[in-house]
Amino acid sequence: MKILAIGAHPDDIEIFMYGFLSICKENGHSISLTIATDGALGGKINGQKLAKIRKAESINALKKFQKPVFLNIPDALLGESKKHFRLIRENIEKNKPQLIVTHYKKDYHSDHIALSKIVKKIAGHYIPILFCDTMMGLNFNPDYYFDISKHFNEKIKSIL
Repeated sequence: MKILAIGAHPDDIEIFMYGFLSICKENGHSISLTIATDGALGGKINGQKLAKIRKAESINALKKFQKPVFLNIPDALLGESKKHFRLIRENIEKNKPQLIVTHYKKDYHSDHIALSKIVKKIAGHYIPILFCDTMMGLNFNPDYYFDISKHFNEKIKSIL
């Protein structure tokens, strides 16, 4: 199966999707990764210096899967432009996934919410979408659980 994981920021795939994707890879599925925003906000430093650091960290953390595609949408502005919708749609069409993993529409972060809604609008009628847990499970009642304990230490290393 071809799986496309789409995270809003550098580190989102590591935090929210890494365990599930590890199970999928272990079972022979093809994994593609996309990170929507540049990650230029949310640290002690901001701007392109932070974006560059976060990009390098994500590339290193996700190397077991593949190098992510970075759409470089400005952090905290996801969904503010028709261009964002087009970039995400083109990325999905290029990957031709059989399953998409992304954020849940009731997540705590505005970029996560926007990405969830955009992905559902683009692909929800013809590609199954698996929504990942939110931070601390807030506003999220899962239908499926996956035991990632075998991959948990590796997930922690990818985040740190």
